[in-house]
Amino acid sequence: MTTTGSTPEGADTPTPHGEVPSGAPTNSDTGDAAPDDITSLVDTVSRERDEFKDIALRVQADFENYRKRVAQQLTDEVDRGTAKLVESLLPVLDACEAAAAHGVQGIEQVWSALLGALQKQGLEALDLADKPFDPTTAEAVVHEPGDGTTTEPLVVEVLRTGYRWKGRVVRAAMVKVRG
Repeated sequence: MTTTGSTPEGADTPTPHGEVPSGAPTNSDTGDAAPDDITSLVDTVSRERDEFKDIALRVQADFENYRKRVAQQLTDEVDRGTAKLVESLLPVLDACEAAAAHGVQGIEQVWSALLGALQKQGLEALDLADKPFDPTTAEAVVHEPGDGTTTEPLVVEVLRTGYRWKGRVVRAAMVKVRG
C-alpha cells in the first residue's frame, strides 16, 4: 500500500523537487551503496573540484594581470602628463639661463630653485660640451671646419641646453659642431 508523499520501499530517495540526483548512489535492497558507485562519485567530485580550482586560479591570474596592466597604464599616463608640464616649463628655464648670462641680478636663485625642483622629479640637463656629436641628443645648428685630427664631429659649444626626462630626451640641445 502506497500513501501520498511517500516512496515505496527500495526506491531511490527523491530530492525536494522529486528527482534523484544524477550520479548519486542508489539504495539497493539492503540500503547500502555499492563501493564502486562511491568511488566513481568521489572521482567525479574530485575532477569537478580540480576543474573549478583551475578556473578560479585562471581568473585570479587574469585579474592580477589586469590590475598590473591598469597600474602601469596609470603610471604611464601620469608620466606623459608630467613630461608635458616639464616641456612647457623649459622656455622658463631658457629665459632664466639667458637672464643669468646677461648679468640680471637675483635670477640665479629662481633659476636654481626651479631647476632643482624639476631635477628631483627626473629632469636632467644634457652636458654635451666637448663630447662627440650625437644626433639623438643634439641638433647641430652651426658647423665649423675641423682641424683634421678627429674624424667624428665634436660639440664645441652648446647654444641651447637640452633636457632628458626620466631617460627620454624631451628637447634636443642646439649645438655648434666642429669636424
